[in-house]
Order: sequence, then structure tokens, then C-alpha cells
Amino acid sequence: MLGGTNLPRVGGYNQAVVLDAIRTRGPVSRVELATLTGLTNQTVSNVVRKLLDAGLVTESGHAPSNGGKRRTLLSPRPDGAYALGVHLDPDAAVIVLVDLAGEAVMTRRLRLTMPSEPADVVDRVARAGLRLVDRSAVDPDRLLGLGVAAPGPIDGSTGAVVFPPNLPGWDRVPLTKMFAEATEMPVALDNDATAAAIGERWIGGEARAGSFLFVYLGTGIGAGIVLNNTVLHGDSGNAGEFGHMAVEPGDRACHCGSMSCLGPYCSPAAIIDDLLRRHGRTVADRIGLSCTPEDRHEDWRRLRRAARSGDPDARDVVRHAARRIGQAVRGATSLLDVSRVVLGGEALRGIEPLLCEEIDAAVNSTSVARAIRPLAIEQSVIGETVGAVGAASLVLHGNYTPGWRMLTDASA
Repeated sequence: MLGGTNLPRVGGYNQAVVLDAIRTRGPVSRVELATLTGLTNQTVSNVVRKLLDAGLVTESGHAPSNGGKRRTLLSPRPDGAYALGVHLDPDAAVIVLVDLAGEAVMTRRLRLTMPSEPADVVDRVARAGLRLVDRSAVDPDRLLGLGVAAPGPIDGSTGAVVFPPNLPGWDRVPLTKMFAEATEMPVALDNDATAAAIGERWIGGEARAGSFLFVYLGTGIGAGIVLNNTVLHGDSGNAGEFGHMAVEPGDRACHCGSMSCLGPYCSPAAIIDDLLRRHGRTVADRIGLSCTPEDRHEDWRRLRRAARSGDPDARDVVRHAARRIGQAVRGATSLLDVSRVVLGGEALRGIEPLLCEEIDAAVNSTSVARAIRPLAIEQSVIGETVGAVGAASLVLHGNYTPGWRMLTDASA
């Protein structure tokens, strides 16, 4: 938990610190907030009054009496703020409207039949997002903006995606500017894995406080890094390119030119190809795979279903990929010294237990810190919409998470 400061002219920062404590530890009393944040009781009372007046928190009951006056408990007010989130994937866009508590108020999945045309994608997605807001009847003054989670790499300084390998033709697309013009909203952009990690941190509360590595599987594989409650972006905004972690060399070239990157062996398309290599067309037919590029999304769904149902060949290729992911996780967690790995992404639906089992075996049998503490391997608390919810969380996180930037312009 970040501590507040009792110096003058830091009101905005202290409000963010207190709100973060209420979100993470709530329901919580004013006395407990003073202990959690390091602020004086008077400062906490002043800040809480401002948060109540702003409609961001609510008095949600009373703590059990310990012989004196019962303490009033505070919780986030879900309708205090909203954000729209968009997760762009080569096959579809998932759009969600999220409230301050992190709940998806409304969700829409939009099939992308022409993802090679960025302007068309932005227009269709923006119109669908605005319709979602209109149907929800939320207070427009409570809608903070739009968050966009896109495949990387991204140029954080210009708000553009730059040659994403899974979106051919998107050479340098200024998504932030395009969505801002299409929606007339403030727009935040990040790569999908980092956005997912931010969503997990924002919504996960105490269960996601501290540090963790978020491993994200969509069309490709990536990671988001949270260290001591701070999301790492890197100098160019592309920290967490997990698909370029080196594993044992093989025969598949990555788009970067290397033969030992994780990505070409662990994407859904790669695992389907691995099934054909290892078990042949007869097994693919038995599972019901067409093995054509245009049916990859449906083939992956059927392969996951077969693995979940216990099919030995489907489970074999999933476990084989999971062991490679485990190799990369072992290296990343040894470097970062995090105590938790979180797995998420729509492509993992139904096979999370298999991956958790293999990754657990990889990291907890050889981790340099295993004598001190085990490394927890857990599923996302958000679920398959973590990319879109994470995108919306970019906006909520950017407005309400305490950071030193607030100290430069905070009000008294």
C-alpha cells in the first residue's frame, strides 16, 4: 500500500492514495485508512469527505462494536465513474463499459472481417462503443474516457501501433488520435498484455496487490509486469514482450528473425500446427479441426474443448506448449523476483488448469527463491474479457491510481 503525505498542496495525490486503499482493502474505516496510508486522522477525514462529495465512495455499513462507538465503513461507489474499453484482436474487437468497481456493465463482441483497414476498424468499433454507452444510460459526466488495448509493438510517445505482426498492413497507425476523433473522448492506449495486467491490478484488490507477472495468451503471447503495485512500461512502452523470451532452439523463425523465441511455438495457431506435426491429420479430423487459416479461431476452440474433455492428443500438445511457457516464466520470474504469476486471455479459456500445472512444475522445482517462498500460479480474476476490461482500466488507473505525477499539479 502506498503511503500518503501530510505536506500541503498534495490533495489530489492523497485522494488517490485513500481511494486506492478503499478499493484494495475495503470496506474499511477511517481509522484503518490512517494506519494504511500513514496520513493523520484529520487528513483522512478531510479526504474522505471530498471523496464522498465527489460520489466516488460511499458509507456502506458499520464495523462490529468493540465496546465503543461503531466505526463507519467505506467502500467504492460503483457508479462513481465509468470507462469504455476496447480490445483489438485480428479476429474481433471486444468492447466493455466498466464501472469504478471494475464490473462490466455492458459488453459487445464485434467480428472484424476487414482488420487490414485500420480506418474501417476504428470507425466500426467507435460507433459500436458509443451505442453501448447510449444503451447503458450512464451519466455522461461520469464517463472518463476510452481505453484501447492493441497488439504491440506500440509507440507510447505518439499513441500508435507499429508493425504488429498479427495485423498486417498496420504499419504505423495513430490509434489514440483516430479513436479520439471518432469518439470525442480522452483515449489511453497500451499493448494488450500490459492493459490486462493493469486491469488485474485495478480489479483484483488485495489479491493482486504487490508484484506479479501476467502472462497473456490471445492471438499471440505477451506479458504485463507489476512490481510493488507499479506497472512497468519500459523506455519505449513495450516492456513484457514475452513472446520473444528465448527457449530451446527449434525450427520456427520468429518475425524478429530469431529461431528460439517462445511465440512461434505457443500461439494458438502454433499449437494447432503442432497437433498435425505430432499426431497427424487423423487426430485433427477426430477432434473436428479443418486446419485452414480462416477457421483457426474455431479450430482453437475445438482443440481447447477436446483438451478440457481429456482427449490425450489434445492435452499432449497443450502441455507441450505449456512446458515451453514454463521455461520462459522461470527465467522471467527469476529476473523479476515476483511471488505470483497470473494467467489470462480469451485464448486460455478452459485450459488454464493445464497451463497452471505445467508452469508450477517448471518454476517451483528450480526457482532460486523456492527455499524462501513458493511461486503462486493463478488464473485471472477477470476471466476471458481481461483484455477489454484491462483497456477500460487504463482510464480508471490513469485517473485514480496514486503516482508522483500528481504531486506536480495537485490541489491543496
